[in-house]
Amino acid sequence: MAYRSILVNLDIDQPAEPIMRAAIDLASRSGARLIGLCATETPKKHAEEIRAAFLHLAANRIEAEWRGEATTPTEAVVTAARIADLVLMAAGNRADPATVVLRAGRPLLVIRSGQHALPARKIVVGWKDTREARRAIADALPLLSVAYDVAVVSVSPEPTPAEIQSLTEIVTYLAQHNVKARPQMIKSADETIGFLQVIDASDADIIVTGAYGHSRLREWAFGGITRLLLDENTRNRFLSC
Repeated sequence: MAYRSILVNLDIDQPAEPIMRAAIDLASRSGARLIGLCATETPKKHAEEIRAAFLHLAANRIEAEWRGEATTPTEAVVTAARIADLVLMAAGNRADPATVVLRAGRPLLVIRSGQHALPARKIVVGWKDTREARRAIADALPLLSVAYDVAVVSVSPEPTPAEIQSLTEIVTYLAQHNVKARPQMIKSADETIGFLQVIDASDADIIVTGAYGHSRLREWAFGGITRLLLDENTRNRFLSC
């Protein structure tokens, strides 16, 4: 399994080169086609400069496609995601990551500000036996399969036999996909604090989690770990729901 098509959103108000280089690096390692996207509600000359820089950096390295859209960045990303296996954006992007992860139907990888490459050597996976976590692990398999250190972390105030079993079984599932992972069951009264302590100590390159929320009419209200990971800009975050 591999990503064959990757979409990278390039924000007209951010330095574009770091995220371009990180996306090209990942696409090159994955053998994937890379789609560069820049959306503005009104035409701007800088959009053409971004297009030229993207195609120049991608030339002779990967198969690349450019899309310029006259709409909001969030809408453009959600629409274009239908032709991609994975969506990339930089932290602080004008496209709203919560809306993208909810509506795009594709996993979202948010890359921390200013990063020019995307190492995937050490990955921490947040695990609870939910649909969102199962989906995130399946979607992240191409990254997990090339990592040399994968920790699957479950946090509970009082781990139950069922929680321990689910953690053991998901690690076995990963092994069947040639991912050597180690389980970590953390006892903590606060799930968010316990998980943050693990990732802060891990020096992980990427954090993989399901995007958890609850229905509120036709929207989702994200909370806990998901809300924190959506809002902060210092970690590379892989989110799926």
